[in-house]
Amino acid sequence: MAVAVALAAAPAMAQSAFDQTVFFGDSLTDSGYYRPLLPASVQSVTGKFTTNPGWVWSEYVADYYGTNAAANGNGQTGDNYAAGGARVDADSVSALGAALSLTTQVGNYLAATGGTANPNALYTVWGGANDLFAVAAGAPVQSTIGSAVAAQVGIVATLENAGARYVLVPTIPDIGLTPSSRAAGALGMAQGTALAAAYNDALFSGLSAAGLRVIPVDTFHLLQEIVADPGTYGFTNVTDTACTAVLPTCNPTSLAEPNAQNSYVFADGVHPTTATHQMLGQYALSILEAPRLQQVLTHSAQVTGRARADQVAWHLDGKPDADGMRWWGSVRGDMQRYDHADLYDGMAPAGLFGLDWSRGDLVFGGFAGYGRMDADFGNSQGDFTQSDTTLGGFFGWYTGPVWVNAQVSYTWLSYDVDRKLQLGPATRVHSGSPDGSNLTAALNAGYEMGEGSFRHGPVVGLTWQKVKRDGYAESDSSATALGYGDQDVDSLVGRAGWQARLDGGSVKPYLQVTYDHEFEEGKEASAWLQSMPEVGNYYVPGLDFDRNYASVVLGARTGLWGLQSNFGLTTTTAQKRARDATLFVNFSGSF
Repeated sequence: MAVAVALAAAPAMAQSAFDQTVFFGDSLTDSGYYRPLLPASVQSVTGKFTTNPGWVWSEYVADYYGTNAAANGNGQTGDNYAAGGARVDADSVSALGAALSLTTQVGNYLAATGGTANPNALYTVWGGANDLFAVAAGAPVQSTIGSAVAAQVGIVATLENAGARYVLVPTIPDIGLTPSSRAAGALGMAQGTALAAAYNDALFSGLSAAGLRVIPVDTFHLLQEIVADPGTYGFTNVTDTACTAVLPTCNPTSLAEPNAQNSYVFADGVHPTTATHQMLGQYALSILEAPRLQQVLTHSAQVTGRARADQVAWHLDGKPDADGMRWWGSVRGDMQRYDHADLYDGMAPAGLFGLDWSRGDLVFGGFAGYGRMDADFGNSQGDFTQSDTTLGGFFGWYTGPVWVNAQVSYTWLSYDVDRKLQLGPATRVHSGSPDGSNLTAALNAGYEMGEGSFRHGPVVGLTWQKVKRDGYAESDSSATALGYGDQDVDSLVGRAGWQARLDGGSVKPYLQVTYDHEFEEGKEASAWLQSMPEVGNYYVPGLDFDRNYASVVLGARTGLWGLQSNFGLTTTTAQKRARDATLFVNFSGSF
């Protein structure tokens, strides 16, 4: 079992979005609130409202981020306050003991933190199911749902007023599909579905009316999709219960059949098995991480843009020997690798061709280029291709030991994106083909000193880019499909360093080392759920790319086949969990 759990859990990203996960809820989120009240001899294999000792969805999410989902309560001090049987606003007593409401859970948390909420944490507020069960038992529908919804909206407001920025709010699943509802026949199933839908509609309408920013998770439609096609997700039974014992005491000795924890959707009349919980965790993680992957697209365009700008800036080695027209061409291979490929890595062959006209100390020119990157998102999250077509202009001033050059270019970008989502044994692929653009301006300058063949001196540069990616909606509309708004990202990288070269032989090697700094800070990432478009955009922390690093260029210039050539390697270093590198060869000649 331990091996199975370890294999099922997604590896934590080196660049974690959250430094803490805090959960408030009921038995769907409870990771062992009542465990200390059970006999000590069975605590290791009981205590959760699923097929113990398997995980619940909150544990999968916390494991991914390297945070804590251990239970809080009954002497336990973890970050998961959820308790089986909990209602949203009314404390109650279950067969195992006190079931603190979500309102009380949040109050206990804020009391322990001095009234402040960690702004870098992910909070989950998932409740309402037990309030609907109260309705099914005879409580008035309108007032019960109304008070629970108002309380849940108030809980989210309390957390955000205390400093929380990221609050995840799942919908109530379609309880009409549970074995308990099925036992009441078609009418019972229809009533269960209607109650869950009514609660979800009221909840998200209330959150929107209050102006609260939440991260929606559509478990209602996801459960419908799983039950409609169980074989795809490894299930053979969607109508019966996997456990013969009452939860939370179900364990491997009380399963309806061997491997029921993986082949059944439901553990008892209303609770998911651990296999279903795994899919809920994977689904929640996809909603949290997919918007961040979209920032990879614009970042890769920025890195490609800087590599292209460098080749344009370096295509001349000082003042041309004679006035007139010259041509030049460049072929390069860019490599990008981030978080040891856990975020993404890709290769991008590219080429440039340009014409220069020189007179005296001045050089004017134009250039065009094309490149294509093939990249993989880390942890089997999909892949993308990026194509770029560029037109630009160049100006240079080369006089004595001083040189300055500048450039402006416009790049048309096009992407083909395949985002992959694992739900148990099933892989969903959501695709999209957005377009974009990159407006780039760069200024570079240097001063050369020294006598004889050894020349050296300071170099400085500034590269500005405005990268845009058009919004788009992913293919295969379902509970897991997302949409993304337009993305507009600015980058301003300054560099300062030293360059040295040996001049005099047929091969003229050179070395340049610079300190590079990105002046622009990252932004939050956003998306919207296609199955819940009325909720609008939700936001998660953006990717945190290193803004300070060094760049090293090692190359040589020489004559080859009557042409002037420049070849070498440039790479970043001292860049946290990342490396950008380019192999390049340039040729130039006169007409």
